[in-house]
Amino acid sequence: MNKEKQKILITGGLGFIGSHTVVELQIAGYEVIIIDDLSNSKIEVLDGITSITGIKPEYVNLDLKEKDKVANFFENHKIKGVIHFAASKAVGESVEQPLKYYENNITTLVYLLMEMEKNKVNNFIFSSSCTIYGQADELPITEKAPIKIAESPYGNTKQIGEEIIKDTSKISDLQAIALRYFNPVGAHDSIKIGELPIGVPQNLIPFVTQTAAGIRKELSVFGDDYPTKDGTAVRDYIHVVDLAKAHIAALQRLISGKNKEKMEFFNVGTGTGSSVLEVIQTFEKVSGKHLNYKIVGRREGDITSAYADTSFANKELNWKTKLGLEEALASAWKWQLKQLKQ
Repeated sequence: MNKEKQKILITGGLGFIGSHTVVELQIAGYEVIIIDDLSNSKIEVLDGITSITGIKPEYVNLDLKEKDKVANFFENHKIKGVIHFAASKAVGESVEQPLKYYENNITTLVYLLMEMEKNKVNNFIFSSSCTIYGQADELPITEKAPIKIAESPYGNTKQIGEEIIKDTSKISDLQAIALRYFNPVGAHDSIKIGELPIGVPQNLIPFVTQTAAGIRKELSVFGDDYPTKDGTAVRDYIHVVDLAKAHIAALQRLISGKNKEKMEFFNVGTGTGSSVLEVIQTFEKVSGKHLNYKIVGRREGDITSAYADTSFANKELNWKTKLGLEEALASAWKWQLKQLKQ
């Protein structure tokens, strides 16, 4: 099958993970069309993608909550598959604005799936999250780990999203893969695209780099009394380029019909847990900067420890991570320095 004719829709394709996935798709020979409403991204990211690959992807500014416009889009574009990133993603904000999250993350998914079914577009990859496991009973976390009651409306939208897709796949030709991300970090090695948090960062790494750059006064470490090696919370930090490549592997699995179920689930992480203090120490090592931080109380909704068992994804997707925490943090720091110069 000629990939040139395989047009892949990326929703939220100007966001952090979306933009890196667009690059990897183009490198793999797919034609890409991006939908993004710029609610949490910037149009300049399009230039960054084009600069890396030499190919400007087609871009449509469209709010997926507008059902008629979604229908019109599918009528006018022949799509081979969809990778769905577009969603609101801040855990804290979701607690404060649950209805915004349910409208933005659930309604848009439903409208997409309705149009895919109507237009016979059957390949779908969903951005899911390790938040669906909550505090897992066993570590590392396998795909067979029970799904816990969500700690936040954001986490709940990922659980509900998976259920909606699974129910749809049972009664249609939809073939789907949900990738359950652990903690994406870093930037493309060209430093032409990276993480662009709007406002105060919700994630650890941009807060680390902004503190080192003097944009933030100090970094708060939420809790040092967890039952971990140094008392701080442990997470699995995956380089965003490795994560992007997992989407290519998942897409190729669907398009070539190698999936073994109508809907499959894969954990996408490194398999290694790093504590907050280890991240700080590693960052100081790769950047040569001293980081100003203080220990504060635990943050509501935070779990103790989460890292992936990646053996299922390694075997079935023929994919594994190649980049470690040092490379991820070094690239995140270079990206931060570039933002300071602009």
